[in-house]
Amino acid sequence: MTKMTFGAHPFLLGFDRLDRMVERSARTGSDGFPPYNIELVAENAWRITLAVAGFGTGDLDITLEDRQLMVRGRQPEDSGARVFLHRGIAGRAFQRAFVLADGVEVAGATHADGLLHIDLRRAAPEPVVRAIDIARA
Repeated sequence: MTKMTFGAHPFLLGFDRLDRMVERSARTGSDGFPPYNIELVAENAWRITLAVAGFGTGDLDITLEDRQLMVRGRQPEDSGARVFLHRGIAGRAFQRAFVLADGVEVAGATHADGLLHIDLRRAAPEPVVRAIDIARA
């Protein structure tokens, strides 16, 4: 049995990109680190908050790669001078991806108190109804 996709359905023309986005988001599963929240802050605005305790601003990198928001963190190598009796604060490198819909933009990012906030907003939508001129052949 073959799987029906958005791009293969005869009445959904041009949705092949949406199909690829759904597939890509299904593959972006990770081990749950770092934990994050996504909140709706206005009708067309969201905030992603990642708990990045121990990471400095210079240890974090945010990029937008083909509608995929990539958040990466890497701490500098430990010199080995410290001796931990218990190490419960994760300091490992991470990468977390979020797929953004068309029209959603990154408005900005802030880092304070061990939390990385990434603000997103949707640009004003285009008019839905548009007349199409018919040219004479």
